[in-house]
Amino acid sequence: MRNPLQEQLLKAGLAKKSQVAKAVREQQKQRQGKAPAGEDVDRVDARRLQAERAERDRQLAAERNVQARERELRAQVAQIVDAHQVKAGGEIAYAFEDGGAIRRVYVDVDQRALLARGALVVVRQGDAHALLPRAAAERIRERDPSAIVLDHGGEPAPAADDEDDYYSRFPVPDDLVW
Repeated sequence: MRNPLQEQLLKAGLAKKSQVAKAVREQQKQRQGKAPAGEDVDRVDARRLQAERAERDRQLAAERNVQARERELRAQVAQIVDAHQVKAGGEIAYAFEDGGAIRRVYVDVDQRALLARGALVVVRQGDAHALLPRAAAERIRERDPSAIVLDHGGEPAPAADDEDDYYSRFPVPDDLVW
């Protein structure tokens, strides 16, 4: 099918039939060439969307894996605490700081001495606190260091400066009862 302009050019003798046919073939080639290009754009968009979805899925999977690992570590900490907890029972209130507040665990004389030496450690268990032997506390420290609230055996010695030298003559007992 020719357009009206081509027909007018043929009638006026300004163009030959072969020139018109050649122009029609070129137009058809251009139309056919554009159609696949449009599909390529769609394919590129589809691939880009698929890649974005895959990346988002990978990120979500990584977040889920991190959360699952955290839950697993918390469960392991709870299991260690349940298995190795030393029953705190006594009349002496052993005070310590946890999260900016003073907390108390009631212990007996032997447990207080073990806490002061660092043989027992206070660990956060939910809203409560538990006493654990040092070996179990080290296993918890590997999994969640923030669960350990009080550890006298693992505290580094303070750095000495001029004022500390003066006050070092006045020792303060570690097992001070409040």
